[in-house]
Amino acid sequence: MGLLFAKLMTVFGDREHKVIIVGLDNAGKTTILYQFLTKEAVHTSPTIGSNVEEIAVQKTRFLMWDIGGQESLRASWNSYYCNTEIVILVVDSTDRERLTLNKEELHRMLAHEDLQNAAVLILANKQDMKNSMSPAEISQYLTLSSITGHSWHIQACCALTGEGLPASLEWMRSRVLAN
Repeated sequence: MGLLFAKLMTVFGDREHKVIIVGLDNAGKTTILYQFLTKEAVHTSPTIGSNVEEIAVQKTRFLMWDIGGQESLRASWNSYYCNTEIVILVVDSTDRERLTLNKEELHRMLAHEDLQNAAVLILANKQDMKNSMSPAEISQYLTLSSITGHSWHIQACCALTGEGLPASLEWMRSRVLAN
């Protein structure tokens, strides 16, 4: 009976689903958060700490935590992991030099016990830039095919225009409704 009630609560949207948005500095995390919220590009400055917003997709509510990506802040990411259902890793598709660092951070996160049941969404941001890598290239560099314990998806996007973000929200919604 309890399981049925929990499923009904999920379907009817009475429960918030915790999402963390992480990535290296200048990847576009905060712009994406506010693009999700307002469907407009907003001027942002580097996040010191975090921003949090509730985003509703049909009747599904997400509590999204945008966490600063500067090197000094990455050590505190794990304090946000508890009860996280979806991890969004935002990758700057033009930043080839830091792909190895993105890979290290991703795999370090996924090894954390608090994220053992979390789904992973990789947003390949800045696809509007001429020298951007494709999602397939980023997937290969991040060795996403080696991720077996988590549901994952990679999505091309542009934080400034919002391109690719509605599909991202729909993927997230389908993940939480499937659980």
